[in-house]
Amino acid sequence: MTVFRVSSSRVAASRGSAARVALAGGIALSSVVLLSGTAFAHVSVQPEGEAAKGGYATVNIKVPNERDNASTVKVEVNFPLDHPLASVMPQPVPGWKAEVTRSKLSKPLELHGKTINEAVSKVTWTADGSKIGPGQFQQFPLSLGRLPEDTDQLVLKAIQTYDNKEVVRWIEEQKEGAEEPQNPAPVLKLSAASADHHGAAATPTGGASAAPSASASADGKAGHEDKTASHKETADASDTTARILGVLGILVGVAGVAFGVLAGRRRAL
Repeated sequence: MTVFRVSSSRVAASRGSAARVALAGGIALSSVVLLSGTAFAHVSVQPEGEAAKGGYATVNIKVPNERDNASTVKVEVNFPLDHPLASVMPQPVPGWKAEVTRSKLSKPLELHGKTINEAVSKVTWTADGSKIGPGQFQQFPLSLGRLPEDTDQLVLKAIQTYDNKEVVRWIEEQKEGAEEPQNPAPVLKLSAASADHHGAAATPTGGASAAPSASASADGKAGHEDKTASHKETADASDTTARILGVLGILVGVAGVAFGVLAGRRRAL
């Protein structure tokens, strides 16, 4: 009988190695989690539904608190005047006071048949009985319109102020092919223009509107004719099948009679 002995030193070394691997894995996982939290904890703008060019949209300015020892008490969002918005309306947020700042435009806007000489350049929320504490975030809803049609996005530079007087400027624009900046500016992506936004061309009248109706009528008539033809083909097929079965029945009957006659003759012989 062979006995295998393993020294206690080898067992201890194996356990120590496993512990070191587990510790290293835990440190790596913690680092990933911490870095991920840092990368995504910044002021952003998120539309509710679609933000289509030439239309109106409701968006949320999402402001997380990145500090463990301070609270956010002021948020400022700036709007580009090279792609101006004639209407920016903040939704009331309990515990916060909103102030809308308008600026003169170098080039007037035409909106609903009216000339607009100024546009909203900034919205500022100031804590009024509330604040964004550590580990918390707050959303500030806005109604925007009309969205520009000559750009694919709006860069809304934001400034976040803490109650310890610290100011964080979210104003760095993302450069194509480069890594995300440390303090990126919120960006509202605009989708392709849709036909149902305010001010869009209405359904044409006269010949243009009659064309779809005529087309629909023709399609309906064609569909009815197709269904009639289909029913006729089905009926013809059923009639043909019945005739074949009838002929087969007659043949079987004749064969039965002939078999009976032959059988009678054999018995007579």
